[in-house]
Amino acid sequence: MAGRRRGWFRAPRNNEWVQQARQMLTAAFLDMDQRQSIAEAAVAASAALFPERGMTARWEPVRARCYDASGAYLALNDRLDQAERDEGGPVTQPEIDTLIRRLADAARGVDEFYGGNQAHLEHAVAVYGSVPQLVSQVRAQARQLRQAADASPYAAYPSIRQCAAAVDEGLLTLEAAVASGAGGATRDAATRLETLNRDLSSALEVAPGKQHSATTALASAATRLDAARNRLERVAPALSALLREFAAASSNDLANNERQAREAVEAADADLVRARAALADHDPEDALDLTTTARARLAIAEERAEAVIDRLALLRAVREQPAERAKAVRFKLRDAQMLAVNKGVVPQWGSVLDAQAERLDRASAGLTGRYPDYWAYVSELDAISAFVAGVVERMRNTGR
Repeated sequence: MAGRRRGWFRAPRNNEWVQQARQMLTAAFLDMDQRQSIAEAAVAASAALFPERGMTARWEPVRARCYDASGAYLALNDRLDQAERDEGGPVTQPEIDTLIRRLADAARGVDEFYGGNQAHLEHAVAVYGSVPQLVSQVRAQARQLRQAADASPYAAYPSIRQCAAAVDEGLLTLEAAVASGAGGATRDAATRLETLNRDLSSALEVAPGKQHSATTALASAATRLDAARNRLERVAPALSALLREFAAASSNDLANNERQAREAVEAADADLVRARAALADHDPEDALDLTTTARARLAIAEERAEAVIDRLALLRAVREQPAERAKAVRFKLRDAQMLAVNKGVVPQWGSVLDAQAERLDRASAGLTGRYPDYWAYVSELDAISAFVAGVVERMRNTGR
């Protein structure tokens, strides 16, 4: 009877201690587990959206530490169950305290990891959480825009057809990403579709004004074509004057300019004829493309014609006052020499600048004979000026 009495008194005291121990352990475990769950979800979001950040690898040792502590908690909990039933060996208070500290240390490791990456992890969670809403939004926009495109009176415009086809492809890509469950790919596909939606919306918005835009552009290009033809009439006389008044070398590089300009003008004219036909056929986008091509050709024609006309004007001006152009270069050279003195870099650049002065003298001395080569003179002065500017730039950067 005495033995049975001891059993009755021992069991309640043991059970009470076990319950208290279990409560302390469970509180520590749940605290660690909650922190771990929050961090693990954030790491998963980062891995899905920003794998290049490598959060999974950095999280792994922290996670392993939590798993080890969890395993130890479950094992000790089993022993507490056995002790409560008087079926196992005793569990001591030091064991309980040690495991509670171990759980707390694991929780602290989670906090340190999360705190060190908090901005990124919270951003990843926020973005990841917004993906379903983004998918729903862009999907609905895409379907609405496709219906609008199909119903548009401008549906045959190439810009609308191309944008609508791109939206169709974007929708297919998005659905495939959603089906795969890949968060990063889903977000990328949704973002891409969002851009494609904007493109289609913009194409639909500007379509009604394309006919007017094409009409205006065509009229402007036609005016420019007339101006280019008028300018062409000045090229042959200018080239003839160059050959009469200056050395042949002064215009050798311009010999084909008139032909090239006329070819460009005729090609532009043909483009504008086709553009008018496209406009009459209610195809303003083709008309605009052809007009743009015509403008590019006219720019070539204008450049070729102006090169001849400007060369004649330049050489006549130099012939009138050849020393003025050299004077401007000498002034720039003197400034460079003074900068070399002020910067204390005469040993490095003094002789280089002196050599440019000698080049200037030789260029001026070369203006001899009945037809001096003024173009060679101008080209040499321009080369000297550019070289001196480069030296000045390097000297100014010295010591920075």
